[in-house]
Amino acid sequence: MSQFKALIFDVDGTLAETEAEGHRVAFNLEFERTGLPWHWDDLTYACLLDTTGGKERIARWIRAMDWEPTCDVAALHAYKNQIYAELVRAGKIALRPGVADLITRARAAGVRLAIATTTTPANVSELIESTMGVAALGWFEVIGAGDVVQQKKPAPDIYEWVLERMGLSPPECLALEDSVAGVSAAMAAAIPTLVVRSHYTRAARMPKGVVADIDQLTHGVFEFAAGQAILHS
Repeated sequence: MSQFKALIFDVDGTLAETEAEGHRVAFNLEFERTGLPWHWDDLTYACLLDTTGGKERIARWIRAMDWEPTCDVAALHAYKNQIYAELVRAGKIALRPGVADLITRARAAGVRLAIATTTTPANVSELIESTMGVAALGWFEVIGAGDVVQQKKPAPDIYEWVLERMGLSPPECLALEDSVAGVSAAMAAAIPTLVVRSHYTRAARMPKGVVADIDQLTHGVFEFAAGQAILHS
């Protein structure tokens, strides 16, 4: 049993199955819209997820395809994010089971909440507002997202950025992550880490030393006391 003052959430794959149900769909719709002869099927996208960040993923694909670098990666990614936002607003992406309950119970107990993700701030806002309401963004004390740090996961930079702004030490926090890159980032920042496996990481070999490794956030995973999240590992 471990106790923590703060929960730091990854977004894509952890709060919701956004990669499978949102980002991959949006990428393919954008490729079709711009006339690019690309399509990322489920297996292809699973491989591409080894690269964190949407712009970085597109750039990797261009190199792999030996494609003439004539397309504007930043613009392509921006338009893709517009499509993603439309999917979220249309209710195509829901929170994963147990997530809303966990956040509600944590807030009621006075546990501090934060986000550490490689997705853009706009994508974070769209998901949280659409699934939990406009006021929900204010529930998270710090939102570390996108290009706020130079190196993305698996580098620890985003977690270190969040810790600094929260004024907490790593052992006082618990990171919730679904991917190898995310777990590696949190552990490199010395933060205890809970793996919540997602669609693309069900069979992934996670780094050793995580606090617990589960499939979903069922009600019995956490208890809460005044200002403390108690994890039953």
